[in-house]
Amino acid sequence: MKLTEKNEAIKLRKGGKSYGYILKNIAVSKSTLSLWLRDIELTESQKSILLKGREMSRYAAAKKKQRQRIEKTIKIIEKAKKEFRQSNNNPLFLSGLMLYWAEGDKSDLHEQVKFTNSDPNMINLIMRWFREICKVPEKKFRVTLHIHNLHCRPKIENYWSNITGIPLSQFYKTQVKPTTLRYRRNPLYNGTCAVSISSKDFFRKIKGWKIAAIEKMTKNCSL
Repeated sequence: MKLTEKNEAIKLRKGGKSYGYILKNIAVSKSTLSLWLRDIELTESQKSILLKGREMSRYAAAKKKQRQRIEKTIKIIEKAKKEFRQSNNNPLFLSGLMLYWAEGDKSDLHEQVKFTNSDPNMINLIMRWFREICKVPEKKFRVTLHIHNLHCRPKIENYWSNITGIPLSQFYKTQVKPTTLRYRRNPLYNGTCAVSISSKDFFRKIKGWKIAAIEKMTKNCSL
């Protein structure tokens, strides 16, 4: 047993030091330290100081993470704005961007790329945009369908799999809504298809493209 280290650890703990502080100053495993100090009782004042220290550490870590996220977002957006200036003459680039701008998920809370529509032509176009312009890897696509209980679920799932080119293995569980109707009023309606891509960086890139588009339109209007 490392008697010198144990005595030093006990001394530090009785002085109100945290386990983290002691581990930084004494070369011992956390399990061994816990065994050494299990009978050491801290005063209420010492507990209060340690609690405050942990809260401050968590706050500092959260602020650091926030700063890093903001800095990374700024870099991605600035790079995307440059890409917009190089690609804004591409009809597919612009049409896909405008379509996503109108119908896509724009919430900064989750930063998820998601496009929802019931029109197969719209879904087909956005999939071309995702693949040809945005170069989204096939494995990143996920699909969620919303249908009524009047629909034949396997048939509808295969229908949207063919439209999107995304295999059924990448479909989430289909959401089935109850209805009081006894038949489908619109036989051409095949539910709603939501294509999602879990990528915060991709979400930020699209945001950068949109900002660049707004800046260009604003500049043109002021001329």
